[in-house]
Amino acid sequence: MTDTATLAATTAATDHPDELFGHPKGLYVCFFTEMWERFSFYGMKALLALYLIKHHGFSDAESLSVLGAYGGLVYATPVLGGLLADRYLGMRKAVVLGGVLLCLGHLGMAVEGHAATIGADGVVHRDLFALSVFYLSLALIISGVGFLKPNISTVVGKLYPEGDPRLDSGFTLFYAGINVGALFSALICGYLGDRFGWGYGFGAAGIGMLAGLTVFLTGQKYLQGHAEPPNPEALRRRLLGPLNVEWTIYLCAALALPVLWALMQLGSAVLWLQLLTMAVWLGWLGWYVTARCNPVQRQQMLACVFFVAICLLFFALYEQTYGSWVLFNDRMLTKDLFPSLVIREGHLVPWSILPLLLSPFVVAAALRMRSGLMPTLLLGGLTLLGTVLIIRDCVVLPQSASSLTYLGALFIVLLSPIMAWLWPFLERYGMNPSKPVKSAIGLAFAGLAFLPLIAGNQTVGADGLGSVWWIVLAYLLIEIGEVALSPIGLSAVTQLSVPQVAGLMMGAWWLGTSFSEQLASIFGKFAALDIPADGKIDMAVAQAKYGELFQHMVWLGLGAAVLALVLTPVVRRWMHGVR
Repeated sequence: MTDTATLAATTAATDHPDELFGHPKGLYVCFFTEMWERFSFYGMKALLALYLIKHHGFSDAESLSVLGAYGGLVYATPVLGGLLADRYLGMRKAVVLGGVLLCLGHLGMAVEGHAATIGADGVVHRDLFALSVFYLSLALIISGVGFLKPNISTVVGKLYPEGDPRLDSGFTLFYAGINVGALFSALICGYLGDRFGWGYGFGAAGIGMLAGLTVFLTGQKYLQGHAEPPNPEALRRRLLGPLNVEWTIYLCAALALPVLWALMQLGSAVLWLQLLTMAVWLGWLGWYVTARCNPVQRQQMLACVFFVAICLLFFALYEQTYGSWVLFNDRMLTKDLFPSLVIREGHLVPWSILPLLLSPFVVAAALRMRSGLMPTLLLGGLTLLGTVLIIRDCVVLPQSASSLTYLGALFIVLLSPIMAWLWPFLERYGMNPSKPVKSAIGLAFAGLAFLPLIAGNQTVGADGLGSVWWIVLAYLLIEIGEVALSPIGLSAVTQLSVPQVAGLMMGAWWLGTSFSEQLASIFGKFAALDIPADGKIDMAVAQAKYGELFQHMVWLGLGAAVLALVLTPVVRRWMHGVR
């Protein structure tokens, strides 16, 4: 029996030299590219609000406006980037272009300039050159995400033959890369930015993106040619004088940067663009379901709109985690989970940097091997090392409001396997909730997540701050909501859309996510504080404002959940058997 098993394993390894652990090797290239891209993205986002307030002297409202405009654009541009890759560039060229733009953008964020000062007249004096570089860096990141993010996912799907049962588990592994990147990034970039200076945190994010681009470029042979342009001849066709189609796209991407740079500084300009886009999309939707759909398709498309709306509301609550939650945590709560274990002497660095630095080399070595013991030992050892060191850093490093945003990714990593087990378990007993009910559950947990913050806010007094464990509980609740709602909603949009317009409906999903960033910014401004020149906060005013905001968010989440439950029977009929 042992000899037979050994022979079978050897034969499998020989027959499938381009696979590792039963999946195409290209999956692992995409996994680590996405991990590093998310490391850079969430690492920068964790620092953004506090950086603008503490270094450039922005008010809370100004900082949240930038956060909303940035988030709104960064989730809208993938629609265009995915379209250009599908029609012309191919995924490889689009990802490389996006990766280069992201590297430049994140490294540009490391240009701090001098900190803002307040003159005798009360006017804030800022480093205008550094701010210009900052806005240009945001423009580069927005454009880079637009080209990279949608196309990495597309490559993963193309690695598997049609009908391959491994596809779902492949995407599960791929999306784990998002959360692993977010988990390490907040802890490392947030800690470095708070402890050593903003430039170190932003610079670490840029180095992370450079590592991701390196992994993608060196792993091209494992992508089986699926990332190449769909029509190379069309890409070489002359379009603008000496410029062919490919270089015209690159030129347009460069010309878009000043536009994005200006939009980031024009206050509500991004919001009005989003409202206009949404109005156009709703007008198109009304025409399409009336003129082009049969009754079943019409109702399924309306059910699809229900899930997009749920997504918009949920993420308007969720994105408070990078706005009002960060500011509340910074001002009103303690930061260390186990204060007695924290090392406070010396210039400590996160030990979890080590497995990240090793990962490109370990992955490259594992991919060169056939399936067997050595790749298992290499990747298993890297995973174990990362797990041990990140637990160590969470416990012994002094935390900040920025670094504690790692809690979101941590709970997703812990909860996702539980949810993946829970739904099939309930299905066996006929108790698996429908997609609309799961969406309502997600909204309810998003609303409930603000209750611990209300409780923590009430414990703040003149003698001390509230406990950090209140925000830990808040993250647990909101992440239960995310793992219940987000994958279900995305799946519903793909299942319910009319095939001929599936791309437009997926674009609507991203448009909803984009608009939720603006709503989160608007909501967060209800608790915006006016920080005096000496930086001392009136704690009574802060308590009142944060308490009022959190109460509104509780009622919004629970009210939307009740409405979703009321609409559930109608939506289920409109789905016409789609589960």
